[in-house]
Amino acid sequence: MDETALSLGTIDVSYLSTSAECSISRCKHSSEEWGECNSRPTLFRSATLKWKETLLSRKRPFVGRCCYVCTPQSRDNFFNASIPSLGLRNVIYINETHTRYRGWLARRLCYVLFVQERDVHKGMFAKNLTENVLNNSRVQKAIVDEASEPSAPGSFAQTDPKAINKVKKKARRILQEMVANVSPALIRLTGWVLLKLFNSFFWNIQIHRGQIEMVKAATEMNLPLIFLPVHKSHIDYLLLTFILFCHNIKAPYIAAGNNLNIPIFSTLIRKLGGFFIRRKLDQSPDGRKDFLYRALLYVHIEELLRQQQFLEIFLEGTRSRSGKTSGARAGLLSVVVDALFSNATPDVLIIPVGISYDRIIEGHYNSEQLGKPKKNESLWSIARGVFRMLRKNYGCVRVDFAQPFSLKEYVNSQSQKPVPAPLSLEQALLPAILPSRPNDTVDEGTEASLPNSRDITSEPFRRELISNLAEHILFTANKSCAVMSTHIVASLLLYRHRQGTDLSRLVEDFFSMKEEVLARDFDLGFSGNSDDVVMHAIHLLGNCVNITNTSRNNEFFITPSTTIPAVFELNFYSNGVLHVFIREAIIACSLHAVQSRRYRNGTNGASPSLISQEHLVRKAASLCYLLSNEFTVSLPCQVIYQVCHESVERLIQYGILLVAEQDDQEDVSPSLTEQQWDKKLPEPLSWRSDEEDEDSDFGEEQRDCYLKVSQSQEHQQYITFLQRLLGPLLEAYSSAVIFVHNFSGPVSESEYLQKLHRHLINRTEKNVAVYAESATYSHVKNAVKVFKEIGVFNQTKQRRDTILELSTTFLPQRNRQKLLEFIMSFMVL
Repeated sequence: MDETALSLGTIDVSYLSTSAECSISRCKHSSEEWGECNSRPTLFRSATLKWKETLLSRKRPFVGRCCYVCTPQSRDNFFNASIPSLGLRNVIYINETHTRYRGWLARRLCYVLFVQERDVHKGMFAKNLTENVLNNSRVQKAIVDEASEPSAPGSFAQTDPKAINKVKKKARRILQEMVANVSPALIRLTGWVLLKLFNSFFWNIQIHRGQIEMVKAATEMNLPLIFLPVHKSHIDYLLLTFILFCHNIKAPYIAAGNNLNIPIFSTLIRKLGGFFIRRKLDQSPDGRKDFLYRALLYVHIEELLRQQQFLEIFLEGTRSRSGKTSGARAGLLSVVVDALFSNATPDVLIIPVGISYDRIIEGHYNSEQLGKPKKNESLWSIARGVFRMLRKNYGCVRVDFAQPFSLKEYVNSQSQKPVPAPLSLEQALLPAILPSRPNDTVDEGTEASLPNSRDITSEPFRRELISNLAEHILFTANKSCAVMSTHIVASLLLYRHRQGTDLSRLVEDFFSMKEEVLARDFDLGFSGNSDDVVMHAIHLLGNCVNITNTSRNNEFFITPSTTIPAVFELNFYSNGVLHVFIREAIIACSLHAVQSRRYRNGTNGASPSLISQEHLVRKAASLCYLLSNEFTVSLPCQVIYQVCHESVERLIQYGILLVAEQDDQEDVSPSLTEQQWDKKLPEPLSWRSDEEDEDSDFGEEQRDCYLKVSQSQEHQQYITFLQRLLGPLLEAYSSAVIFVHNFSGPVSESEYLQKLHRHLINRTEKNVAVYAESATYSHVKNAVKVFKEIGVFNQTKQRRDTILELSTTFLPQRNRQKLLEFIMSFMVL
């Protein structure tokens, strides 16, 4: 068969449909209304597209509603039934209708007129910040304390006026870096520049009008607003300010790392509301806490809140290198909570923000995922980045503002209800990994490790509160992120058609997966005919995708590139859809673990196809704990077992799992090994959550039921797809355990990470790895972090490094082997 390879860089896409109904090129100036979703997903059905495309008259799901358990009053605020129907708007599509003027000249100058009519003036922003901070009693005390520090051991503290003045000058220098000096004129000018730039390298920037209306309603409460977006690109800093500016909402003060404190560029950032903070608060050579810097930062944030300013904080601390939401770093959030505790402001409104890109302007983070050190930002690198952006197109952007909720209400709800202490990974996983060990776990649902007091002055409660709040915000922001076309195409190419597929088949599966996403109440960041959208995504994925033209039916054949950088990049974008299917993927992998265990240990005469639902849920819960550093499966106010149980019920609803007939269930009894395994996990399977009524019978003792897996080809293909989604993670973790088998002596953590990463890269280069993307550096870091938390490694601090050595529990080779068997039980080889 003759094949003609086509270079994606030169492929002619001019044949794309130009009809007003379908064309992706018109996506820029149109929004599509969607009808109500079917409750039953399509499960990758194979059929013609003609009747499928008629399903597009449906409404989009409205995402980002706040938690009805922790903030029930906020859930009713700022929202009404008409909000979801307001539809989408392309922020960068501006014409004369968006100004007060009409006519030829207004059309030519519409960008200038639009930014000139925005409501931004100097009186909106904070005044006398530097002096107010320096005159604060907490800062004054920190200055005196630092000036009074003894110069040598055993010497007496002195309060020399010269020393105090010296420290005051130091404090003023720190504030010069920390305090933003907002310029309304520069905000207008930047708004005009960004309209030009964004229109040159983005197809559109979509926002939901209803979400913006909720934000506007929140601004009328005369309270400080805290925007907490996910962090995927450097454009995030400008994107949020630009959108708020376009809707006459006051620009927030943006917390940025001091790595962006670059000459010229830093001045621009400060004029736009950015302020720079250290990435590590304590940067003294001896590692001591810098109390002066901490006091200045705390009082600076407190003063901004007191003056009812808006803040923008990136909880992840840095851009996600994996495409998934990273763990929260709640340092600045703790300052906001403390400011509320100290009555600096009567309340604070929290707004999680989801941001999704077809393609990030950085393109990818392959260099860092391959283990190379991150390059420091410079003015030259920024200039090169801007010129590079102007020569490319990065597709569509979607920004979703979640429903604002009251921080005060959240704090009060946490202090009034008994929340069980979360299990540590060691408590949750060791009994499942090493069942021969004594059962030393603490049952989930007990309050054995909770502090006696849930008062806000209690430090343990404060830490727990801030941790749960940060997790709550990130979970909501991540759930609000729309799924983009590149996410779906990359996921299908890696985990459904890794060996390649015809374009027509890829388009069919793309449509079906789109329906799957909508059925789960997640939104899409695109619209249009599936053929055009798929070609649009393939074009954006660039060299990661190979296209060949076969003589068979003159069909395009699409294959993912097999080079390590290309696979890493595809994995980055495919992770954009992982949060939609993660719960079901965990159940699918747990199904394999339970089934393979039953086959190995025998079934005592019972049908090998029957699976205990309780056993499946417990197995899924253990996998949730194992992968807890990779993603968040549930809110802190939810019980992990209940979440897994609901996921099983959903698969039953879809027909993937079938409840066994009563006669079959009566013949089944758990095997001895299953009974022993179950006893090692936290006991109470009370599926009751905080929001359930006390008279509900949901938590009543229920007889375990048994399930069968549907043998339908569609269902089996879907289960395989779900299992492959977690394949790279499980392969990375199992390979890391194998590497631990050869662990020798204490070693620094940084050195161990490098050696482990080199081991995974070697496996990939030698084609030993099933999934090349298992070798990303983020997987290496998370695997080692999990091993430390479950007690594989003991760690000791030595200066600025951490020393790792094997714990006594995992010193025996057989225990490391059991850990390997535990992880590999979830893998489908």
